[in-house]
Amino acid sequence: MYDGRAFVHEVISMDWSDLRIFLAIAREGTLGAAARKIGQTQPTMGRRLRALETALGQTLFQRTADGFVLTDEGTAVLRHAERIEEEALALQRHASGAETQLDGMLRLSSSDWFGTVMLSPVIAAFGKRHPKVTVELLTDARLYSLPRREADLVFRIRPFSEPEVISRKLLHIPYALYGRKGSKPPRAGDGSGARVVTMNAEFADMPDAIWLKRTLPNAEIASRSNNRQAQAELCAGGGGFAVLPRPLGDRDRRLVALDIGATPPGRDTFVGYHRDLRRLARLRALLDLVIERLAGTAS
Repeated sequence: MYDGRAFVHEVISMDWSDLRIFLAIAREGTLGAAARKIGQTQPTMGRRLRALETALGQTLFQRTADGFVLTDEGTAVLRHAERIEEEALALQRHASGAETQLDGMLRLSSSDWFGTVMLSPVIAAFGKRHPKVTVELLTDARLYSLPRREADLVFRIRPFSEPEVISRKLLHIPYALYGRKGSKPPRAGDGSGARVVTMNAEFADMPDAIWLKRTLPNAEIASRSNNRQAQAELCAGGGGFAVLPRPLGDRDRRLVALDIGATPPGRDTFVGYHRDLRRLARLRALLDLVIERLAGTAS
């Protein structure tokens, strides 16, 4: 029978070098990447992981074709391991007299354009303040799981519903219809003769895609993409009108926001993190800076 308290005791009594190996595999996803991260060989990593799982009596990772994925038991170990890591780092800072210097790694997830336009300047500023913290920014359409600890801080347009996640609305982002500078605006309610760039089929239910279809029902679909920056490039190249977030469209001098008497709906952006990380100093510092720089800026 599984004894949760005994399992936690075993985790807490783990050797720090074993915890470093476990954390590296959990964060990197493969033995090879984890080995390079902490300067070990791949066979050594695999051997130490097997020994660790044997000692705990639990399988910590599912071995898949794409790499190592945490099991439920592995996720439980991760929570405790990260707490121990933070305490160890704090002790190191205290011993060296650098208590205010944060270090470690943070993994962020966001959409492509939001990561490039909104987050990159904040991450650069954060790096100047805390040069020993490595920030990994993942920008793609995949929804990274906070409960599964696939990311530390996630930015997305849908509210978080998971009970383990602490979240808040960060900002509201307005959208607009854009065309190449000098292009003639299409007529709302028609769109005949116009060409548009829109979302691909997987994201056809996005509010702006629905608005575009209803507002320009007779427009020809020139191209589709799930990447907002690709849409902006297509629009700037004369490939068609596109609905874009204003922070993205307004920064491109080749584009102009068009007033056709109707405005596409904007979107709220939410930020969330796992509740077990609420006391993680480096995450708190980055989140505070994100809120300082971005909260309410695009409304």
